[in-house]
Amino acid sequence: MSRSRTNLGPGELLVELDRGSTVPLHQQLESGIRERIRQGLLRAGTALPATRALAADLGLSRGVVVEAYQQLVAEGYLVSRAGGYTQVASAAVRPSVQPRLRNVAAGLPPRIDFRYSRPDVTQFPRTAWLRSVRKVLNESPHEALAYLEGQGALELREALADYLNRVRGTAAQAGNMLICNGFAQGSRLLLQVLAAAGYRRLAVEDPSDDELRVVATTAGLETIGVPVLEGGLDVEALDRSGADVVLVTAAHQFPTGAVTSARTRAALIDWATRRDALIVEDDYDAEYRYDREPVGAMQGLAPERVAYAGTASKTLAPGLRLGWLILPERLVDPMAEAKFADDRGSSVFDQLTFADFVARGEFDRHLRRMRLRYRLLRDTLVRCLAEKVPDLRPVGVSAGLHVLTWLPPDLSEQDVTQAARDRGLGVYGLQPYWVHNTGAEGLVFGYGSLTEHAVAKGIDLLADAVAAVRK
Repeated sequence: MSRSRTNLGPGELLVELDRGSTVPLHQQLESGIRERIRQGLLRAGTALPATRALAADLGLSRGVVVEAYQQLVAEGYLVSRAGGYTQVASAAVRPSVQPRLRNVAAGLPPRIDFRYSRPDVTQFPRTAWLRSVRKVLNESPHEALAYLEGQGALELREALADYLNRVRGTAAQAGNMLICNGFAQGSRLLLQVLAAAGYRRLAVEDPSDDELRVVATTAGLETIGVPVLEGGLDVEALDRSGADVVLVTAAHQFPTGAVTSARTRAALIDWATRRDALIVEDDYDAEYRYDREPVGAMQGLAPERVAYAGTASKTLAPGLRLGWLILPERLVDPMAEAKFADDRGSSVFDQLTFADFVARGEFDRHLRRMRLRYRLLRDTLVRCLAEKVPDLRPVGVSAGLHVLTWLPPDLSEQDVTQAARDRGLGVYGLQPYWVHNTGAEGLVFGYGSLTEHAVAKGIDLLADAVAAVRK
C-alpha cells in the first residue's frame, strides 16, 4: 500500500525571520521549522521545500537553508530521503502532553537534550518484531485471549527466565516471575504488598531517582536515604537506618554509575538475612556494558532475600510498557493478586510477541547492535567533554545510557543549566536526586536518543555556557 505525503511548495512554509536580530538566520530558520513541528503544524511525513526553492522564497543563500536542514536532521526533527527531498520525522511529532522534565523552567524544549532515560527508539527492530506479531496472531490458541492469571503469560515468563538466568545470572523460574507494565507498576504494587505485610521503612540510595520515594510515601512506607560509596551502598549506614527493605541499582548505580562490589553484595545479603529484610534490585540498564565484563544480578545469590526488577524500556522502547519481577516465593501469590486487581493483566498479544522475540534470539541480536551504537555515543560524549570542558570529568562511564560529571567549586548547577538553556541545550543537575542535601553538585548526561553530531554540538554549547558563567 502506498503512503501519501504532503509536499510543501516554497511559499507554503511560513517562517518569520528577523534580519535585524543578532541571532543568525540559519538558527532562526531552524527554530521556526522546529516549533511548527512541535506544535503539530507540520505533520510526520510532510516533505519540505527544496533548499534552493526555499532559499529563493525567503531571500536567503542556499547555504543558510542547507545548514538549517542539516541541524534539524541531526536533532531528529527531519529525515533526508532518497531522491533528494527532506521530510518531517515521525519520531519528532510529539503528543500534546509531555513527560515531566527535571530542572527545566516552563518554556520551549531544548534543541539538543541530554535528558536521561531516553533510549534510541528509532532503532526499534520493527521487522523482527513484526515476524513475532504475525506468528502470535496466526498460531496462538483462542484460549490465550481470555483473562490471564496475575503472573502473566507463561510463555513469556519461561522465555525471560531462560534469558535472565543465562545473561544476568539470576535464579528465575516461570513460577516465581510476574509480568507488569514496566518498573513503575511493578515497584508500586510491590511496595503496596510489602506495606500490607508489615514492612515500614524503605532505604534508598543517596543519590537516587526520586520517583519511587513518592510511591513509597503513598504506600505508607517511610523513606530514608543511605549514602552511595565507590563500591556501592554504605551497608553500615543501612544497618543503622532501621530499614526493613532497601532498593539498590547494583549493576550500575543511578546516577553515579558506581558498581556494587562483591564485598558490598555479600554484606547486603548478610544484612537482609540478619534483619529478615528484603532487597529490591532494579536492574534497569545492566545489558549495556562497554569496558568490563557484565556483573551478575544479586538475585542469583539469594533468591529468597532479593526481589529483582527488569524492564524493556531501555532495551527496546518504553512505550511497550513491559516489565518483569523475579520474586521470593512468599511474595508470588500476593503480588499476582495485586496485579490482577490492578488491571486484570498486561496485554497478552504484547507478552506473547515478546516471548517469541526473546525465544528466537532476536532480543540478543538487538542488544548486540545497540551496545555498539551506544558505546559509540558514549565515546563521543567522553571525548568531547575532555576536549571542550576538561574539568568536568565523567564518572560511571563503563555502562548504561548516561554519565555523571561532578562540577568544580567555581560552577553551580543552577548557573550552568540556565546558561545552557539560554543556548537551546538541555543539561540537568544532580540536586533533585539527593535525598539529603550534601552540597555536591554535578551534571547528568543522558545520550541514548542523540546522534554523534548532536552530542558533539551539545558539548560545544555546554563549553560556551560554562565560559559565559565563568566570565
